[in-house]
Amino acid sequence: MPTLNIVLVEPQIPQNTGNIARTCAATGARLHLVEPMGFRVDDAKLKRAGLDYWHLLDITYYDSLEDFFAKNKDGKMFYFSTKARHIYSDIEYPDNCYLVFGKETAGLPEQLLYDNPDSCVRLPMINNSDARSLNLSNSAAIGAYEVLRQWGFPEMLTEGKLTKFDWQE
Repeated sequence: MPTLNIVLVEPQIPQNTGNIARTCAATGARLHLVEPMGFRVDDAKLKRAGLDYWHLLDITYYDSLEDFFAKNKDGKMFYFSTKARHIYSDIEYPDNCYLVFGKETAGLPEQLLYDNPDSCVRLPMINNSDARSLNLSNSAAIGAYEVLRQWGFPEMLTEGKLTKFDWQE
């Protein structure tokens, strides 16, 4: 199965990280958390948002963005930002790609975006300065499912079952 990585750089809101952790658990994506974070990992709000999915997570922690890059030299990075020029769905995502998201209050460092213009992607939004960005957990889910869609949803259940009825064939 191909490997999908979700990276949160200095996340500030525990509920967002918990929701993203749940998305990672449900999709088989690896979660990477880059310090400093605006909460402790044992935060009750973080755990509540992730519900009972924590045992399904493959999670790695890093002391800094430099530490993350030093330990993940072989991955193809895609930086999600409202400042990017490319649309997320126009990119072809390879195995072992990393979807990198910045902190809720400031996003990713502009120098990082400037140094990697072809790897920066955005989610389209209305042209109104009051609509600054989507919620971090929504953005991560949209990005993850685009990658999985391109890969044909490998080893994922793609059909549900009713609990009281059988579908008629």
